Amino acid sequence: MTLYVDIVSAAERIAPYIKKTPLYSSTLLNHCLGQQIFFKCECFQTTGSFKLRGATNLIVQALRKNDSIKHVVASSSGNHAQAVAFIARELGLAATIFAGKSISPIKAAATRAYGAKLVVCETRPEADKLTQEAANSDNTLWVPPFNHPHIIAGQGTVMLEAIGQLAEKPDAVFTPCGGGGLTSGTFIVTREKLPQAKVFAAEPLSANDAAESIRKGSIQTLPTAPDTLADGAATPAVGEHTFPYLQQLDGIVEVTEKQIAYWTQWLQHTLKLHIEPTCAMTMQAVLKWARTAPTNSTALVVISGGNISQASMAKVWETDFLSQFPTLDLAI
Repeated sequence: MTLYVDIVSAAERIAPYIKKTPLYSSTLLNHCLGQQIFFKCECFQTTGSFKLRGATNLIVQALRKNDSIKHVVASSSGNHAQAVAFIARELGLAATIFAGKSISPIKAAATRAYGAKLVVCETRPEADKLTQEAANSDNTLWVPPFNHPHIIAGQGTVMLEAIGQLAEKPDAVFTPCGGGGLTSGTFIVTREKLPQAKVFAAEPLSANDAAESIRKGSIQTLPTAPDTLADGAATPAVGEHTFPYLQQLDGIVEVTEKQIAYWTQWLQHTLKLHIEPTCAMTMQAVLKWARTAPTNSTALVVISGGNISQASMAKVWETDFLSQFPTLDLAI
Protein backbone atom coordinates (compact mmCIF):
# COMPACT_ATOMS: atom_id res chain seq x y z
CA MET A 1 0.00 0.00 0.00
CA THR A 2 1.15 3.52 -0.82
CA LEU A 3 0.35 6.25 1.73
CA TYR A 4 0.25 10.01 1.42
CA VAL A 5 3.35 10.27 3.61
CA ASP A 6 5.19 8.06 1.10
CA ILE A 7 4.41 10.58 -1.63
CA VAL A 8 5.65 13.48 0.50
CA SER A 9 8.88 11.57 1.12
CA ALA A 10 9.16 10.76 -2.58
CA ALA A 11 8.92 14.44 -3.49
CA GLU A 12 11.93 15.23 -1.30
CA ARG A 13 13.84 12.20 -2.58
CA ILE A 14 13.46 12.92 -6.29
CA ALA A 15 13.78 16.72 -6.13
CA PRO A 16 17.45 16.81 -7.26
CA TYR A 17 16.65 14.86 -10.42
CA ILE A 18 13.38 16.26 -11.79
CA LYS A 19 11.93 19.54 -12.98
CA LYS A 20 9.04 21.36 -11.38
CA THR A 21 6.61 21.53 -14.28
CA PRO A 22 4.26 24.46 -14.99
CA LEU A 23 0.51 24.90 -14.98
CA TYR A 24 -1.15 26.13 -18.17
CA SER A 25 -4.67 27.27 -18.95
CA SER A 26 -6.61 28.18 -22.09
CA THR A 27 -9.01 31.11 -22.12
CA LEU A 28 -10.69 29.65 -25.21
CA LEU A 29 -11.28 26.21 -23.68
CA ASN A 30 -12.50 27.76 -20.44
CA HIS A 31 -14.99 29.88 -22.38
CA CYS A 32 -16.19 27.00 -24.56
CA LEU A 33 -16.74 24.60 -21.66
CA GLY A 34 -17.79 27.14 -19.04
CA GLN A 35 -15.22 25.94 -16.51
CA GLN A 36 -11.79 26.92 -15.20
CA ILE A 37 -9.39 24.24 -16.43
CA PHE A 38 -5.74 24.03 -15.41
CA PHE A 39 -3.23 21.72 -17.05
CA LYS A 40 -0.26 20.27 -15.16
CA CYS A 41 2.28 20.01 -17.96
CA GLU A 42 4.53 17.01 -17.45
CA CYS A 43 5.43 17.28 -21.13
CA PHE A 44 8.08 19.71 -19.81
CA GLN A 45 9.63 17.05 -17.59
CA THR A 46 13.26 16.18 -18.39
CA THR A 47 12.41 13.03 -20.35
CA GLY A 48 9.12 14.42 -21.65
CA SER A 49 6.76 12.65 -19.26
CA PHE A 50 5.80 12.05 -15.63
CA LYS A 51 7.42 8.61 -15.72
CA LEU A 52 10.75 10.00 -14.53
CA ARG A 53 9.24 10.62 -11.08
CA GLY A 54 8.32 7.03 -10.31
CA ALA A 55 11.45 5.50 -11.80
CA THR A 56 13.66 7.91 -9.87
CA ASN A 57 11.88 7.28 -6.59
CA LEU A 58 12.22 3.51 -6.87
CA ILE A 59 15.85 3.45 -8.00
CA VAL A 60 17.10 6.03 -5.48
CA GLN A 61 15.41 4.18 -2.62
CA ALA A 62 16.86 0.87 -3.77
CA LEU A 63 20.39 2.31 -3.97
CA ARG A 64 20.16 3.73 -0.45
CA LYS A 65 19.35 0.25 0.83
CA ASN A 66 21.76 -1.64 -1.43
CA ASP A 67 24.72 0.18 -2.92
CA SER A 68 25.85 -2.96 -4.75
CA ILE A 69 23.26 -2.36 -7.49
CA LYS A 70 25.07 -1.68 -10.77
CA HIS A 71 22.44 -2.44 -13.40
CA VAL A 72 18.73 -1.70 -13.89
CA VAL A 73 16.33 -3.42 -16.27
CA ALA A 74 12.83 -2.53 -17.44
CA SER A 75 10.22 -3.59 -19.96
CA SER A 76 8.70 -0.67 -21.82
CA SER A 77 7.93 0.57 -25.32
CA GLY A 78 7.44 4.15 -24.26
CA ASN A 79 8.04 6.84 -21.70
CA HIS A 80 9.07 4.51 -18.89
CA ALA A 81 11.97 3.30 -21.03
CA GLN A 82 13.31 6.82 -21.42
CA ALA A 83 12.82 7.59 -17.74
CA VAL A 84 14.75 4.52 -16.58
CA ALA A 85 17.52 5.13 -19.11
CA PHE A 86 17.94 8.75 -18.05
CA ILE A 87 17.97 8.29 -14.28
CA ALA A 88 20.26 5.25 -14.58
CA ARG A 89 22.78 7.40 -16.43
CA GLU A 90 22.46 10.16 -13.84
CA LEU A 91 23.15 7.67 -11.05
CA GLY A 92 26.02 5.93 -12.83
CA LEU A 93 24.17 2.68 -13.50
CA ALA A 94 23.96 0.54 -16.60
CA ALA A 95 20.46 0.11 -18.03
CA THR A 96 18.89 -2.47 -20.32
CA ILE A 97 15.42 -1.89 -21.72
CA PHE A 98 13.37 -4.67 -23.32
CA ALA A 99 10.67 -3.44 -25.69
CA GLY A 100 8.14 -4.87 -28.11
CA LYS A 101 8.67 -4.12 -31.77
CA SER A 102 5.82 -1.60 -31.64
CA ILE A 103 8.12 0.90 -29.90
CA SER A 104 8.07 4.17 -31.83
CA PRO A 105 11.32 5.25 -33.50
CA ILE A 106 11.43 8.51 -31.52
CA LYS A 107 11.13 6.72 -28.17
CA ALA A 108 13.66 4.07 -29.19
CA ALA A 109 16.14 6.74 -30.28
CA ALA A 110 15.70 8.70 -27.04
CA THR A 111 16.18 5.57 -24.92
CA ARG A 112 19.45 4.80 -26.67
CA ALA A 113 20.54 8.43 -26.50
CA TYR A 114 20.24 8.32 -22.71
CA GLY A 115 22.76 5.48 -22.73
CA ALA A 116 20.59 2.39 -22.30
CA LYS A 117 20.93 -0.86 -24.19
CA LEU A 118 17.64 -1.40 -26.04
CA VAL A 119 16.57 -4.96 -26.84
CA VAL A 120 13.64 -5.05 -29.27
CA CYS A 121 11.50 -8.18 -29.00
CA GLU A 122 8.76 -9.58 -31.23
CA THR A 123 6.06 -9.09 -28.58
CA ARG A 124 5.50 -7.30 -25.29
CA PRO A 125 5.08 -10.62 -23.39
CA GLU A 126 8.48 -11.72 -24.69
CA ALA A 127 9.97 -8.42 -23.51
CA ASP A 128 8.42 -8.91 -20.07
CA LYS A 129 9.78 -12.46 -19.85
CA LEU A 130 13.32 -11.39 -20.78
CA THR A 131 13.16 -8.54 -18.27
CA GLN A 132 12.25 -10.91 -15.46
CA GLU A 133 15.09 -13.23 -16.43
CA ALA A 134 17.59 -10.36 -16.56
CA ALA A 135 16.42 -9.12 -13.16
CA ASN A 136 17.72 -12.35 -11.62
CA SER A 137 21.29 -11.41 -12.49
CA ASP A 138 23.65 -10.26 -9.75
CA ASN A 139 23.54 -6.58 -8.75
CA THR A 140 20.53 -5.97 -11.00
CA LEU A 141 17.33 -4.09 -10.15
CA TRP A 142 14.02 -4.45 -11.99
CA VAL A 143 12.09 -1.19 -12.41
CA PRO A 144 8.41 -1.95 -13.16
CA PRO A 145 6.42 0.69 -15.07
CA PHE A 146 3.50 1.09 -12.65
CA ASN A 147 2.76 -1.87 -10.38
CA HIS A 148 4.92 -1.02 -7.37
CA PRO A 149 4.29 1.15 -4.27
CA HIS A 150 7.44 3.22 -4.88
CA ILE A 151 6.40 3.90 -8.48
CA ILE A 152 2.93 4.99 -7.36
CA ALA A 153 4.48 7.27 -4.73
CA GLY A 154 6.74 8.89 -7.30
CA GLN A 155 3.89 9.49 -9.73
CA GLY A 156 1.80 10.97 -6.93
CA THR A 157 4.27 13.85 -6.68
CA VAL A 158 2.71 15.30 -9.84
CA MET A 159 -0.48 16.05 -7.93
CA LEU A 160 1.36 17.07 -4.77
CA GLU A 161 3.33 19.62 -6.77
CA ALA A 162 0.25 20.87 -8.61
CA ILE A 163 -1.65 21.57 -5.38
CA GLY A 164 1.15 23.88 -4.31
CA GLN A 165 0.86 25.78 -7.59
CA LEU A 166 -2.91 26.21 -7.70
CA ALA A 167 -4.39 29.36 -6.23
CA GLU A 168 -7.74 27.65 -5.68
CA LYS A 169 -8.82 24.15 -4.82
CA PRO A 170 -9.95 22.08 -7.82
CA ASP A 171 -13.41 20.55 -7.82
CA ALA A 172 -12.29 17.70 -10.06
CA VAL A 173 -9.00 16.09 -11.08
CA PHE A 174 -8.38 14.15 -14.31
CA THR A 175 -5.62 11.77 -15.40
CA PRO A 176 -5.06 9.34 -18.26
CA CYS A 177 -4.96 5.71 -17.16
CA GLY A 178 -2.69 3.00 -18.52
CA GLY A 179 -1.38 0.72 -15.80
CA GLY A 180 -2.76 3.06 -13.15
CA GLY A 181 0.37 4.35 -11.40
CA LEU A 182 -0.28 8.02 -12.13
CA THR A 183 -3.99 7.71 -11.44
CA SER A 184 -3.37 5.89 -8.15
CA GLY A 185 -0.83 8.42 -6.91
CA THR A 186 -3.12 11.27 -7.91
CA PHE A 187 -6.04 9.66 -6.10
CA ILE A 188 -4.06 9.23 -2.87
CA VAL A 189 -2.96 12.88 -2.77
CA THR A 190 -6.39 14.20 -3.73
CA ARG A 191 -8.21 12.23 -1.06
CA GLU A 192 -5.72 13.44 1.58
CA LYS A 193 -5.52 17.12 0.62
CA LEU A 194 -8.75 17.75 -1.31
CA PRO A 195 -11.32 15.27 -0.01
CA GLN A 196 -14.16 17.20 -1.63
CA ALA A 197 -12.69 16.89 -5.13
CA LYS A 198 -13.73 14.18 -7.54
CA VAL A 199 -11.08 12.08 -9.31
CA PHE A 200 -11.69 10.82 -12.84
CA ALA A 201 -9.60 8.85 -15.32
CA ALA A 202 -9.76 8.26 -19.05
CA GLU A 203 -8.52 5.35 -21.13
CA PRO A 204 -8.87 4.27 -24.77
CA LEU A 205 -11.99 2.28 -25.56
CA SER A 206 -9.73 -0.10 -27.49
CA ALA A 207 -7.54 -0.60 -24.39
CA ASN A 208 -10.20 -0.49 -21.69
CA ASP A 209 -8.76 -3.04 -19.28
CA ALA A 210 -9.17 -0.69 -16.30
CA ALA A 211 -12.85 0.01 -17.00
CA GLU A 212 -13.53 -3.69 -17.59
CA SER A 213 -11.73 -4.58 -14.37
CA ILE A 214 -13.76 -2.04 -12.39
CA ARG A 215 -17.02 -3.31 -13.89
CA LYS A 216 -16.22 -6.95 -13.12
CA GLY A 217 -14.59 -6.37 -9.74
CA SER A 218 -11.34 -8.14 -10.63
CA ILE A 219 -8.32 -7.47 -12.83
CA GLN A 220 -9.09 -8.24 -16.47
CA THR A 221 -6.43 -8.74 -19.15
CA LEU A 222 -6.99 -7.67 -22.75
CA PRO A 223 -7.05 -10.72 -25.06
CA THR A 224 -4.91 -9.04 -27.74
CA ALA A 225 -2.39 -6.22 -27.88
CA PRO A 226 -4.34 -2.95 -28.12
CA ASP A 227 -4.02 -0.69 -31.15
CA THR A 228 -4.59 2.93 -30.18
CA LEU A 229 -3.29 6.44 -30.79
CA ALA A 230 -2.92 6.66 -27.01
CA ASP A 231 0.05 4.28 -26.95
CA GLY A 232 1.00 5.35 -23.43
CA ALA A 233 -2.22 3.76 -22.18
CA ALA A 234 -1.97 0.57 -24.25
CA THR A 235 -1.36 -1.70 -21.27
CA PRO A 236 -2.88 -5.21 -21.29
CA ALA A 237 -3.86 -5.07 -17.61
CA VAL A 238 -3.64 -2.92 -14.50
CA GLY A 239 -1.72 -4.21 -11.47
CA GLU A 240 -2.64 -5.55 -8.06
CA HIS A 241 -1.08 -2.47 -6.45
CA THR A 242 -3.00 0.03 -8.60
CA PHE A 243 -6.36 -1.70 -8.95
CA PRO A 244 -7.64 -0.99 -5.40
CA TYR A 245 -7.24 2.75 -6.01
CA LEU A 246 -8.85 2.59 -9.45
CA GLN A 247 -11.90 0.95 -7.88
CA GLN A 248 -12.40 4.06 -5.75
CA LEU A 249 -12.42 6.57 -8.62
CA ASP A 250 -15.45 8.76 -9.18
CA GLY A 251 -15.50 7.59 -12.78
CA ILE A 252 -13.48 6.32 -15.72
CA VAL A 253 -14.34 7.35 -19.27
CA GLU A 254 -13.61 5.16 -22.29
CA VAL A 255 -12.53 7.26 -25.26
CA THR A 256 -12.82 6.42 -28.96
CA GLU A 257 -9.94 6.90 -31.41
CA LYS A 258 -11.83 9.75 -33.10
CA GLN A 259 -12.24 11.51 -29.75
CA ILE A 260 -8.55 10.98 -28.95
CA ALA A 261 -7.54 12.60 -32.25
CA TYR A 262 -10.03 15.45 -31.72
CA TRP A 263 -8.72 16.40 -28.29
CA THR A 264 -5.08 16.01 -29.27
CA GLN A 265 -5.65 18.55 -32.04
CA TRP A 266 -7.49 20.95 -29.79
CA LEU A 267 -5.02 20.82 -26.91
CA GLN A 268 -2.08 21.24 -29.26
CA HIS A 269 -3.89 24.17 -30.86
CA THR A 270 -5.07 25.96 -27.73
CA LEU A 271 -2.15 25.28 -25.39
CA LYS A 272 0.49 25.52 -28.16
CA LEU A 273 2.20 22.46 -26.69
CA HIS A 274 3.63 19.29 -28.20
CA ILE A 275 1.54 16.74 -26.30
CA GLU A 276 0.72 13.06 -26.61
CA PRO A 277 -2.70 11.61 -27.48
CA THR A 278 -2.55 9.64 -24.22
CA CYS A 279 -3.02 12.75 -22.12
CA ALA A 280 -5.26 14.60 -24.57
CA MET A 281 -7.93 11.91 -24.34
CA THR A 282 -8.53 12.96 -20.74
CA MET A 283 -10.47 15.95 -22.09
CA GLN A 284 -13.33 13.64 -23.03
CA ALA A 285 -13.75 12.96 -19.32
CA VAL A 286 -13.54 16.70 -18.64
CA LEU A 287 -16.30 17.31 -21.20
CA LYS A 288 -18.56 14.75 -19.55
CA TRP A 289 -17.96 16.32 -16.13
CA ALA A 290 -18.38 19.90 -17.40
CA ARG A 291 -21.88 19.20 -18.69
CA THR A 292 -23.25 18.73 -15.17
CA ALA A 293 -20.79 20.65 -12.97
CA PRO A 294 -21.70 24.16 -11.80
CA THR A 295 -20.43 26.86 -14.15
CA ASN A 296 -16.91 28.10 -13.38
CA SER A 297 -15.98 25.03 -11.39
CA THR A 298 -12.25 24.29 -11.34
CA ALA A 299 -10.62 21.28 -12.95
CA LEU A 300 -7.02 20.06 -12.90
CA VAL A 301 -5.91 17.93 -15.86
CA VAL A 302 -2.58 16.10 -15.94
CA ILE A 303 -0.77 16.45 -19.27
CA SER A 304 1.24 13.30 -18.80
CA GLY A 305 3.73 13.59 -21.65
CA GLY A 306 4.86 15.06 -24.93
CA ASN A 307 6.73 12.28 -26.71
CA ILE A 308 4.87 11.75 -29.98
CA SER A 309 6.31 10.38 -33.20
CA GLN A 310 5.85 11.87 -36.66
CA ALA A 311 3.80 8.81 -37.67
CA SER A 312 1.45 9.23 -34.71
CA MET A 313 1.16 12.94 -35.35
CA ALA A 314 0.19 12.25 -38.96
CA LYS A 315 -2.58 9.89 -37.80
CA VAL A 316 -3.85 12.49 -35.35
CA TRP A 317 -4.16 15.07 -38.12
CA GLU A 318 -5.60 12.83 -40.87
CA THR A 319 -8.91 14.63 -40.31
CA ASP A 320 -8.99 18.30 -39.36
CA PHE A 321 -11.25 18.71 -36.33
CA LEU A 322 -10.45 22.36 -35.58
CA SER A 323 -13.63 23.53 -37.29
CA GLN A 324 -15.64 21.71 -34.59
CA PHE A 325 -15.41 23.85 -31.47
CA PRO A 326 -15.30 22.04 -28.10
CA THR A 327 -18.66 23.14 -26.70
CA LEU A 328 -20.74 21.35 -24.09
CA ASP A 329 -23.05 19.92 -26.77
CA LEU A 330 -20.13 18.52 -28.78
CA ALA A 331 -20.93 15.20 -30.45
CA ILE A 332 -17.75 13.53 -31.63
